[in-house]
Parts: sequence; C-alpha cells; structure tokens
Amino acid sequence: MIDRILSIFTTVGQESHGSVGVVLFIGFIFGVIVQYTRVAEFEKIAGFAMLRDTIVPKMLFLAIGIASIGLYFMVEMGYAQYHIKPVILGGLIVGGAIFGIGMAILGKCPGTGPVSIAEGRIDVLVGAVGGLFGGLFFTLYYDKFKMIMGTSLGKPTLTTIFVGHEGLAMLLFGIALIIISIIIPLRELDDK
Repeated sequence: MIDRILSIFTTVGQESHGSVGVVLFIGFIFGVIVQYTRVAEFEKIAGFAMLRDTIVPKMLFLAIGIASIGLYFMVEMGYAQYHIKPVILGGLIVGGAIFGIGMAILGKCPGTGPVSIAEGRIDVLVGAVGGLFGGLFFTLYYDKFKMIMGTSLGKPTLTTIFVGHEGLAMLLFGIALIIISIIIPLRELDDK
C-alpha cells in the first residue's frame, strides 16, 4: 500500500501540470475568495440548505461556468488534460447520500473543509480524518462494493452529445451558468 501511495507522487511529479508557483497562486486566490465570501462558515452552508442564503449557489454556478469554459479550451490547446469517469448510478446514489450526510453533519464541503481546518476547527478535522478512513475502507473493499454500484453507463459528456459543435456547446453551457449565477437574487443570512 505504501508503494502505491509513493507511486502517486511519482506519477504526479512526472506530469506537466505547471509550476508549483502557479499552483500556489491558484490556491491563494481560492483561499481569498473563500475567506471574502465566508462560505467556509457553517451558517453559510446551513443558510444554503434552508434556501435562505444564496452566496454558495451563486459561487458554485459562477465557478463551474468559468471553469468549464476555461478547462475545455485549455484541453483543446494542449495545456491541460482530464480523465472522464464512467457514470455508475448505484455508486452515484450511495456516494451522493454519504456526501450529503457528511455535509449536513459538518456543514462543510471538501473545498471549504481544509479552510476550516486551517482556521483551527477541530470538528472539521475529525470529519476529515473520518473521511480518510472511509476512503481507505472503500479502497480496501472495492471489489465487495462493485455489486452495489451497478454497471457502467459509459462516459457521456456535452462534447460527445454535441459532436461537431463541441466548442460552441461548452461556451454556451459555461455562459448559461455564469448568467444563472448573476440572476440568482443575492440573499445573505446575518450570521453574526
């Protein structure tokens, strides 16, 4: 198992994902945005779950819209690559339920969890350790979980649906999400 973990670092080290400086800069920008919008606070996630605070969905739609356009064109120009995972409904349902339960208990998602840990939130650290052990358990018993997950439905993407118009489809998809993020009314709970 240790060999497998070390091979991950070797594989990543051999890939050309950009410099450490670029990665740190992107992480810094992400951290600034998370701190500025306060989406790492439990009240923001709870407000989103109760449909009383719209900062989280506005950020999600905006980020996914910009990233989908940027990533598609970076892949097309050869500056990035991605690996599409197959759609396995059973796994998506079980994984989504576990994700939702964890998010309801902690009031964090995997993106804001590390920010809260860096701020000293021990409850989120305990949840992260639990998540790591859950991931280890799943990895060790993956063969047993295969029957629950079901069969693969392939790897559908917008680019496979709109063959011949891939760039336009991704551009319109991204712009639509950005517009949705703009037209969602801004509502914030007073969390102080």
